Amino acid sequence: MAFGLATSPVSHAAETDPGAHGTQSTFTHESQPRATWTNKDAKAFWTPRRMAEAAPPVRGTGRPTASNQLAPTAEHFDGLPSVGVLFSVDGEAREHHCTASVVHSPRGNLLLTAGHCNPGARAAFVPQYQSGVDTQPYGVWAIEDSFAYADRGTAGNGADLDFAFATVAPDDSGRRIEDVTGGNVLTATPGYRNQVSVIGYPSVHSDPQDRAVRCSATTARLEGTRQLRMECNGFYGGTSGGPWLTNIDPQTHTGQVIGVIGGVNGGGPSGPHSDRTSYSPYFGKEILDLYDRATQAQQEGASGTSG
Repeated sequence: MAFGLATSPVSHAAETDPGAHGTQSTFTHESQPRATWTNKDAKAFWTPRRMAEAAPPVRGTGRPTASNQLAPTAEHFDGLPSVGVLFSVDGEAREHHCTASVVHSPRGNLLLTAGHCNPGARAAFVPQYQSGVDTQPYGVWAIEDSFAYADRGTAGNGADLDFAFATVAPDDSGRRIEDVTGGNVLTATPGYRNQVSVIGYPSVHSDPQDRAVRCSATTARLEGTRQLRMECNGFYGGTSGGPWLTNIDPQTHTGQVIGVIGGVNGGGPSGPHSDRTSYSPYFGKEILDLYDRATQAQQEGASGTSG
C-alpha cells in the first residue's frame, strides 16, 4: 500500500536508490523556545499589513523576457491547503522567502521544505497564503523545530541533501495542522521520469501577482547529478521548497510528494532565465532517514513531557 502504516507513513516506492551516498551524514535539530514564540505570537506579528509591507517594491513584470516556447508556463491559481509560504522575522527574510508543504506524520505537525531555506528562529508557515486578505484561510502557524543535514548545501554532494523538515505548534484550539489542511505522503522518488505537479509561491519582487503557481511537467535526470529536473517557465525565487506532487486526490487535494525545488544552485540554473528550469534532490534513503529522525524526536519529546 502506498500510504504504509499509520505510524510510518513514508511510502518506500523506489526499488533502488541510484547513486546513494556512501558516507553517513550528521543531522541537525534546532528547537525554538516554545514559551517565546507561539502560534499566537506568529499571528500577532504577521498581520495582513505587515505581510503587505514585507514585500519589496515591484521590480519588473514577473515574466521572463523570452520564455522557452518548448516548455509549459506555470499558471497562477488559488493554491492548495497543504502548500504555503514561510515568513521569517530574522535576518534579511522580510518577505515570504520559501515555499513549504505539510507532510503526513504520526503527530500531524510536520512540514517539508528545501534545506537552504533556513526559516530562522521566529518563523511562521501560512498554508494556502492569499495576498492582501484580512484573514488567511488556514491561519498562521508558528514553527517550533527544524530538522536537516548539517552538510546540506547547494553545490557538490551537499546539494543532494537540500531538504529539511520543520514542526509547527498547534493552533489556539489545539488542532494539528494536518487535521486542518491535510498532508501529502512523503514518497521515495520512483525513478527519474515522472509526471508531476509542481507548486510554489514566487517572491513578490519577481512576480507582483503574489499568488501560487503550478505546472504539470515530466521530470528527467539532471545530467551529471543524482537529481531531477523539470522544464516550466515561471518558477522564480521564492518557490524553493515547493513540492513535486503525484497522484493528487481531487477530493482531499493531497498527493504523494517525490521532490522539492532545491538542490544545485538552490533549485535551478543561474542566469537571467533561471525560472525556466527547476531541480529537485532525489528522494531516497537520506530523506527517509531524516523523516524517521524528525518523527522519532517528536515522539521522544512528547513522551518526555508527558512523564
